[in-house]
Amino acid sequence: MNVLFVCLGNICRSPLAEAAFRQQCPDISCDSAGTSDWHVGEPPYAPMQTAARARGLDLSDLRARQFTRDDFTRFTHIFAMDENNLMQIEALRPAGNTTPVRLFAPYARDGLTDVPDPYYTRDFEEVLDLVDRAVRSLAIAMRA
Repeated sequence: MNVLFVCLGNICRSPLAEAAFRQQCPDISCDSAGTSDWHVGEPPYAPMQTAARARGLDLSDLRARQFTRDDFTRFTHIFAMDENNLMQIEALRPAGNTTPVRLFAPYARDGLTDVPDPYYTRDFEEVLDLVDRAVRSLAIAMRA
């Protein structure tokens, strides 16, 4: 089982989800990516790293990369942080590929479809809380 978390730039939401999921499920392989190439090779956004570190999550070793068509064969589960990312991922789907691509936020079970982007909202705590709830629920689902 391989899990991929995808957001826009791979500097806030998806690396946070990757780190949180690794902490909850160290036995399940995971990674993160962005649908854009704006930050390829860069570490996660500094304010996101600071907020995550305060909650015991270390993002410092992660580097942004862009989602590619190959990710459909490399991963068994792909989770998009918002509907726009989901559409961009699906636009790259190879013909005949059946890898499930789902929205991540619904796993938090609070009625949201999208994980808000803290790069724009500046509400890192809200995103940390949402990702924590979603990861806990996803971890249970993955082990079922």
